[in-house]
Amino acid sequence: MNVLLVFAHPEPRSLNAALRDVAIQQLEAQGHQVRVSDLYAERWKAQVDRGDFPALPLGERLKVPAASGEDFTAGALTDDVKAEQHKLLWADALILQFPLWWFSMPAILKGWVDRVFARGFAYGVGEHSDRKWGERYGEGVFVGKRAMLIVSTGGRETHYDARGVNGPIDDLLFPIQHGILYYPGYDVLPPFVVHSADRLKETEFEPIAERLRDRMRTLATTAPIAYRPQNGGDYLIPSLQLRPGVGEPGASGFALHVKPAAAVAEVVVGDAQRVG
Repeated sequence: MNVLLVFAHPEPRSLNAALRDVAIQQLEAQGHQVRVSDLYAERWKAQVDRGDFPALPLGERLKVPAASGEDFTAGALTDDVKAEQHKLLWADALILQFPLWWFSMPAILKGWVDRVFARGFAYGVGEHSDRKWGERYGEGVFVGKRAMLIVSTGGRETHYDARGVNGPIDDLLFPIQHGILYYPGYDVLPPFVVHSADRLKETEFEPIAERLRDRMRTLATTAPIAYRPQNGGDYLIPSLQLRPGVGEPGASGFALHVKPAAAVAEVVVGDAQRVG
């Protein structure tokens, strides 16, 4: 596979940098081709502004979605953005690696998404009608490709479990995994999370590194998170509300948008029966 790893940590001697190197070495040992976008090292421009849209007429009001789509269609986006888009089209798998800062990704990585995921490229594509509302959430330009997160947290694992004060880690990562990666079509794999990163002892590194190697070994085979496809029948069009009765009784919030394990098992069995 071709793998793009987008790395967002400012310290080359960090735990994240060490884990990045472990992931790259394991992927290359398996014969995968790996490219890295090291955002801090490359001094990536994070903010979106008029300079991102060379085709925008002087004096015209900046409407970012419209300008983004027009410049993408015209091939007029800036060279740094086009280079990252070409990497994404080249890659069979995308890995975003970052420390969890203030419950989200670092600003430089969010800025990478803001600028690279242009209208017409990662969103705003496909038919919008009473039967289908665009190619997104299970459809889109990245269908057939895989994506996952490698994330470190400063807090302990118990701080991020179902009853932890910080909230469940799956909920905190939902806007990134579902809203940024699944939205344009990626199959999103469960994240690789390292807790208590700043307090990690030297003797604890190798077991974590081996867990990461195992995730890299199974990058092509790990089952993705079972998000519900938008145009797959679970949602009403065009309201995009889940149909009445869809979801487990009492379920609410982000969990509603993930198929329960029993439903996934039924689909797998059904597919096997049809194949047989």
